[in-house]
Amino acid sequence: MIDVSNTENQIHYVTNFEELFSTAFFGDVNAICWHRKLVGDFSEIINKVKLNSNIVELNGVQLLKLELSEQGQLARELILNDFELLKTHGASPTLNVIKCYEKDESFFPTDVYSFHVDRSPVPTDTFLCTYFGEASEILPNAQAQQKVLVPEIREELNKLYDGKDEDFESFLTEHFFDLHYQPKPTAQIINLGVGHLWRLAVDHPQSKVLPCVHRAPNEKAGENRLLMIC
Repeated sequence: MIDVSNTENQIHYVTNFEELFSTAFFGDVNAICWHRKLVGDFSEIINKVKLNSNIVELNGVQLLKLELSEQGQLARELILNDFELLKTHGASPTLNVIKCYEKDESFFPTDVYSFHVDRSPVPTDTFLCTYFGEASEILPNAQAQQKVLVPEIREELNKLYDGKDEDFESFLTEHFFDLHYQPKPTAQIINLGVGHLWRLAVDHPQSKVLPCVHRAPNEKAGENRLLMIC
């Protein structure tokens, strides 16, 4: 279930894939959601996959080879349909079974657990859907603070930097520090929920809206995630 408190200015809801793909971001809207209820047993797919690392990517051929119950087959059909829709529109989706991501233990973590925006040199969007497990989260831009602008953090970054003062901003960009944010004290983090297909705005030269600030959730112990992203 999506927590929709204070999201009306940022999130636009649609009822089908065509609307999800074709609706333009506008004003404060930088997240578009195809809100839907899943049918099928997606946990069965996870349980059929042997994890030899923290993240395993499943392609369509591997997915079709899984021996599944009727409910598992329904789940597989929905995933394959999502993939076909996205590929038809030029996207390259990947399906991941996730135990956990690698964590950055530095004073300024730049892993996916940190609130961040995606950046691209060409126009693009981020599509994602959590089919099972903990769902991704977004943060309203007005409730987010760019971490490189926090005086204490900026001072520590300066200690890492060994160059000319006029090149400091370039240093922040080159190491992706400028992509990361932290919630303001009264921020309300929005959980994207399970089963809904999302399109998030990316920072690119032709974008007319702010990029969507988002992060991966902390996984529950013993419960893997099933995530599609592109």
